[in-house]
Amino acid sequence: MATTLVNVPVIGHWRDYLELCKPKVVALIVFTAMVGMFLASPGLVPLDVLFFGTLGIGLASASAAAINHVVDRKIDAVMGRTHNRPLPKGQLSRRDALLFALAIGAVSMVILVTRVNVLTALLTFISLIGYAVIYTMYLKRATPQNIVIGGAAGAAPPLLGWCAVTGSCDPQAMILFLIVFTWTPPHFWALAIHRSDEYAKVGMPMLPVTHGHDFTRLQIVFYTILLFLVSLMPYGYGMSGWFYLLGAIPLGLGFLYHAIVLFRNEDAGAPMRTFGYSIVYLMALFALLLIDHYVPLLQGMMS
Repeated sequence: MATTLVNVPVIGHWRDYLELCKPKVVALIVFTAMVGMFLASPGLVPLDVLFFGTLGIGLASASAAAINHVVDRKIDAVMGRTHNRPLPKGQLSRRDALLFALAIGAVSMVILVTRVNVLTALLTFISLIGYAVIYTMYLKRATPQNIVIGGAAGAAPPLLGWCAVTGSCDPQAMILFLIVFTWTPPHFWALAIHRSDEYAKVGMPMLPVTHGHDFTRLQIVFYTILLFLVSLMPYGYGMSGWFYLLGAIPLGLGFLYHAIVLFRNEDAGAPMRTFGYSIVYLMALFALLLIDHYVPLLQGMMS
């Protein structure tokens, strides 16, 4: 049941501020950023870069998530999935939430500029603005292709991690970016199908609302096929070996299986099963990239 939006000047509990940061989402973002760091380094990542790069990127992601809470507080109060968030329930005031978001965003920029490098800070700032302002304030409400266009901001973390180590945007980093960018539409649209009634209720032009479930299911299959091809690029480019390839193929086929089942099946549980698998898929794929990167190093140490 939805909750009426409450706007009272309260100082929330630390758990409310933590919830603003969307810790589960930020954890996945930080993981892909760390993998980008490790892949950019022939050996181990320097500890200062690993610590401050991860901290800066994580705080920027948390800042963007908190701004998203502030901007979406009215629709969050109506939707069943989000009506228990701190702002709709009145556990935090809009002012305190916004000040918190801006503060941790500013801290992230200081950390990245002073302890990592300016390019990483600049790209992180662009990603923050891309998600918190361009996507959340405009694209989300303007076009059913919102998640495709806005997905660029969410796909940046592995690129940011790479730049934190090298100070440059190399082709390998762009491949990591493309993997997350292509993964985002089928991942999010599966959830959007499950929540399409709620999105329609608040007038949000998500693809299942504007074009229907059948068209969205077809798009999920299309993007999953594209993702499967993109996921082979690390091997094709020579940045990963057989270990990665032998894991990426069954993972991709598993995602395609879920997408086809979703396309052919009206089962109400299929969208969330696809959504759940998509999260496991991305974590496993980046774990494979990481392990594969260090397999030759481990073999060299053992020989």
